[in-house]
Amino acid sequence: MYQFFVKEQQISEQKVYIEGNDYNHLKNVVRMKVGETFRVSTLDSNKNYMCSLKGFENERAVGEILSEDESGTELKGSIVLFQGLPKGDKMELIIQKAVELGVHEIVPVRMKNCVVKLDEKKAKAKVARWNAISLAAAKQSKRSLVPTVHEVVSLKEAMELGKSNEINLVPYENEEGIQGSKNVLSQIEPQHAVGIFIGPEGGFDEEEITLLRTKMQTISLGKRILRTETAAITAMALVMMQMEE
Repeated sequence: MYQFFVKEQQISEQKVYIEGNDYNHLKNVVRMKVGETFRVSTLDSNKNYMCSLKGFENERAVGEILSEDESGTELKGSIVLFQGLPKGDKMELIIQKAVELGVHEIVPVRMKNCVVKLDEKKAKAKVARWNAISLAAAKQSKRSLVPTVHEVVSLKEAMELGKSNEINLVPYENEEGIQGSKNVLSQIEPQHAVGIFIGPEGGFDEEEITLLRTKMQTISLGKRILRTETAAITAMALVMMQMEE
């Protein structure tokens, strides 16, 4: 079943109007037929509706709202992923999988061991691309909202943003004791706001991990050394399992 995101103004009198690129995708790419069903979520209020295609008019698709999906697909709390900038297309993979796992926001972070160095122009283009990936992943995984990928920040700025979370976790390859990690994870409640700080390919610098330890809880993800993208996905999955109801 296909998923689309709409604004409240696209809904009127039990009808929903699919416009723009989504209209083209629905009509010309997937060639949806009258009577087929699809799901929409409102960007303004995060409401979800099951709809049936009624037809096409004035360069837009018209759907009839059949019912409201009140259960939704979102976690009660929120997960913010603070990701040390990786090289290549790894960030795209991380965003896609984090969205599938229920992330609420993603904050790219400049760290000392980051190989990637983005100037302002490149950073804006990257962030636009990353948000497009978030939207596509949100549609695929039937999310009720589109997670925001923020502009790149420094580690200190990221830590400041993390202050509003109940729990901030820092998976660290030199942390020992998986039982300690299980104990920390068991403290997470469904309604919590949780931050996850992931280092880049080169890992956290010693000064960075010392700084993080003063404010946050370091955990182990096992005895093996994980790539940055694997660490992000693993940590997301562990936290999501604690928060899912």
